[in-house]
This record gives sequence, C-alpha cells and structure tokens, in this order.
Amino acid sequence: MNIPTITSEHVETCDVLVIGGGPAGATAAAVLASEGRKVVMVEKAHHPRFHIGESLLPANVALFDRLGVRDQLERIGMPKFGVEFVSPDHDHTARVEFADAWDKSMPYAWQVRRSEMDEILFRNAAARGAEAVEGCRVREVRFDADGADVDAVLDDGSPRHWRARFVLDCSGRDTFLSNKLKAKLKNPRHNSSALFGHFVNAERLPGKLEGNITIFWFDHGWFWYIPLADGTTSVGAVCWPYYLKSRKKPLQEFFADTIAMCEPLAQRLKDATLVDDAVYATGNYSYTSTHCSGERYLMLGDAYAFIDPVFSSGVYLAMHSAFEGAKVVAATLDHPARAAASRRRFERDMRHGPREFSWFIFRVTNPTMRDFFMYPQNPFRVKEALLSLLAGDIHGKTPIWGSLRILKTIYFAVCAVNPRRSWNAWQRRRRNIRDLGPLAGENIIGTK
Repeated sequence: MNIPTITSEHVETCDVLVIGGGPAGATAAAVLASEGRKVVMVEKAHHPRFHIGESLLPANVALFDRLGVRDQLERIGMPKFGVEFVSPDHDHTARVEFADAWDKSMPYAWQVRRSEMDEILFRNAAARGAEAVEGCRVREVRFDADGADVDAVLDDGSPRHWRARFVLDCSGRDTFLSNKLKAKLKNPRHNSSALFGHFVNAERLPGKLEGNITIFWFDHGWFWYIPLADGTTSVGAVCWPYYLKSRKKPLQEFFADTIAMCEPLAQRLKDATLVDDAVYATGNYSYTSTHCSGERYLMLGDAYAFIDPVFSSGVYLAMHSAFEGAKVVAATLDHPARAAASRRRFERDMRHGPREFSWFIFRVTNPTMRDFFMYPQNPFRVKEALLSLLAGDIHGKTPIWGSLRILKTIYFAVCAVNPRRSWNAWQRRRRNIRDLGPLAGENIIGTK
C-alpha cells in the first residue's frame, strides 16, 4: 500500500483538536471557540446520528443556558419533572420530583432524542467558530512536548493532518486515547449489558407526569421507560451479563421475553408497537481509565469513564467535564506554570462525579436501597439530598454531603439488622457481576 508523504503544505494547524462531536466534544469546542481559540472538532459520523442516553438531569439546564441553546432544547424535549420507581417486591409505585430536592431552583429537565440534541450542540459549536468536520475518523495521535500531530481520514479516504497545541478526547465509548495509552479498565464493581428499542402507542402517565422516567426493577436487573416528545417511548433493559449470554433466539424475541418478565411494564406496552422492529444490544459497558489528563491532552465524558445509566448521569458528566476541561486548556496554553495544578484539580473533579453516583448505583438492586426509593423519608434532609444527587447537583455549593453521609449510615444500619437478607443480596450481586468474557453485543448492534 502506498502511504502518501506528509509535507508541511498538507498539515493544518489549530490550538485545540477535539476528537468526537457528541455532548462533551461539542460543548468543549463551543466554549473554546467562544474564547477566540482556533478549534477543530472531528466527528466520525454525520449528524443526525443515532445515540442512546435520552434522559437528562436538571443540572444540565444551567449548562445549556451557558451555551445559549436552552430554547432549542425546550422545543425538542419532553419535560421531565421526576422519577417513578416500580418494584416487584412492593404493591405500590413511588414517585419523586426534582422540585423537592435541596435546591428548589432546578425542578425539571427533558427527555430528548439524542440525534436531535447532539446535532443542536454540534451546530452550535460551529456557529461559535469551531471548524466542525463530519465523516472524519482520527487514526493516530503522536504527542510531544509542544502538542500533537493528528492523522485522520475522511469518508472518501482522503487524509487530513493537523498540528494541534492540545487534544481533547471526546470519543465516547470508543475511548480513543484510553485505548491508545492502555489506560482503560473494566469496572471491577459493576458489569452490565443492555437491550433497548423504541415503541409507539406505549401507555404514559397522566398530565404533568407524562414525561417522567420510570425505573422498573426485575429479576435480572432493571428497565428504563423514557417518553419522548414525538410520541415514541424508549424502553431498555439493563441486565447482568449472564442473562444476555443466555440468549438462544433472535434479539427481538429475546427482548419481548425479557419485557414479559416485568408485568407492570408489559401492561404499559400491551398496545405498543416496536418501531421498525429494531432492537439494539450492548455489553460490558461499565469502565474507567487510570487517568484522564496529560500535558497536552484530556479525556472528557465517556472517553474517560462510563457508569451504569440508572441515574441518567452520562450527558451531564460529559458536558460538565467539557466546561472544566476548557479551564485546563486555558491554563496550559496561556499560563503554563499553572497547568500541572489545573490538571490535578481536573483529575479530582472527574473522579468525583462517577464516585458519588456509583455508591448508589452499586446498591440500587439491593433490597435495602430499594426500600429507600420505595419509601422515601426525609430525616436530616436525606431525601432532599438524594434528590439533589439524582438531579445532578453535585458540583455546586448545595450542602448535601452531610445528609448523604447520614443516609449511608442509615443504609448500613438497616443492613446490619437484616443480616440474612443483606448476606443473600451481597452473594447475589457477587455472582451477577462476575466477568463472563466478551458478549455478542460488545458493541452496539441492531436487528430487525
């Protein structure tokens, strides 16, 4: 194969090259371009493109305000005022609203089609001055003390080459730099797979509750139920890998059988139709990286870590990391003496969000934690603090941490007075998270 010689005429220059045009990449590109920096954002696909992760958090709203796109989100989004929990071990459903969180100023978010939301963010970055290149896949990044050489290829096979002073990896679950640097680690405390699809004519809650997300627990994990503004409903089963590994029939039939295991969900879907007969699967998707920064790069959002989506934290953590990452870029390019300290703060901040969400995620199927969600109480403002966490209010000044520590103490105390139940739950979880090796759905796949 003939490899073209790269000459200085072929190499373009920029201050920052952003790999990926999803929420993290588009947010970072918009912020940095608004500061007057020369930014290139390359996205391997073309917008609009399909993506899962349709439920946003109230903490996202302020970030959309800062980007100037809130009105556009209002137009495409289904208002989401809270969460409904449905458990097979309880005769009632439980509903909580974000307006009851510690900070009453974040009462709602939206459910969105990610194809629409991501394109809004991508076009906004371009409107703010970033060079936005679609259909462009990064193949190689070579770092040195002053920046990086980036090689990419367009859909038609044409090469592109950039010399960048800084690189932001916003490649999502492709984890471009984490793979390159051998920094990616499976999360040893969590191991999940998912099946999902979109339905029309699914039953919805009445009135203001229509847009609320519903979490259904079942024997092999939990379901999400996300109503979208166009009348479709996103339904997904997040299950333990052993269950997806047991599949011996076409994915659509397997998904239908899985839904049938959760009678309340099956009732809501009794008159519903699967859109385009399409079902998707993905496996082994909980991971982290050993680090998220270097002298001339950062890993943002899912390019650094991905946790179970039960609390819909992904888009918020991605966008928050983009705003914080822009500060590191500024320190590196404008005030090099401050760069190392800025990166250390960034590393701490990036670990903070996944850590705080994960404590609850690791226990969300435990019967003690399930009782907390099904019978929410507010001694020492623990309910308000938990709702603040669910709203994504974890990086501001809202003083929730003392109450969350009390909630965790109560959790351990309840577990201690129910030793048999706690032991059985621990043993069950230990079996559930065992590593079974690669699944057929290691990457997102579709079937009809």
